[in-house]
Amino acid sequence: MALPDQLLLSDLLQHTVRCDLGLDHGPGVMAWIHPPVHRLLGWVSRPSALRMTREVWRLDQCCGLTDQQIYVRGEPAVTDPATLDRLPTLLESDLLARDGERLGAVVDLVFEPSTGEIDHYLVARSDPRLPGSSRWRLTPERIVDHQPGRVITALEGLDDLPMTRASVRQDLLRRTQRWREQLRDMGDRAGDRLEGWLEDPLWDETQRAEPPQPSSQDGPEIWDEEGWRDGRRQRDEDPWV
Repeated sequence: MALPDQLLLSDLLQHTVRCDLGLDHGPGVMAWIHPPVHRLLGWVSRPSALRMTREVWRLDQCCGLTDQQIYVRGEPAVTDPATLDRLPTLLESDLLARDGERLGAVVDLVFEPSTGEIDHYLVARSDPRLPGSSRWRLTPERIVDHQPGRVITALEGLDDLPMTRASVRQDLLRRTQRWREQLRDMGDRAGDRLEGWLEDPLWDETQRAEPPQPSSQDGPEIWDEEGWRDGRRQRDEDPWV
């Protein structure tokens, strides 16, 4: 039930808010952020799907967290969606590179519940609602400037950011690249071994192979043609030889 050291905003908004009186105040719908100092001040819940009112909670009102509910103490500030639309935020803003090219969108953030300090933002290249899409980590110091709907950086591409979660396609590309590098290394090692084998002589040129010597039971006639004829002639003349 205790609060973790770091929490994902999307996980916080998925929890139902329950006050110390046991009342259900609905799920979270948006964050309350102060962009100049990159701090999460609180979040907003929707108590009823039939009413337009929204309830704003300060982050220091949070006192506990379970798998499905977040417990708060005190009362919220009641407001309406039109007022909330005027709150500044970096979420859902376009992420721009150094040359002004759009790299993706800021879709989530990780913060410290005890202080509200934002540790880093999460960037998605495609629609964040697509399941399994990739996420890149954007720390506040990488942000040069921000305007309504735009976050300006000095990045040249998303590859300049560390990846937090890879999609199935991105993970397959990374594994394929790693397999190619492994096969290339294996091919280089095999080529080095083959070159070394070709450079080594198969035999010593100074040592010539000597002809096989006859065994004692074969006799000289097997290896010496003249001796073989002499031996056979001698046996024909003297069968007792």
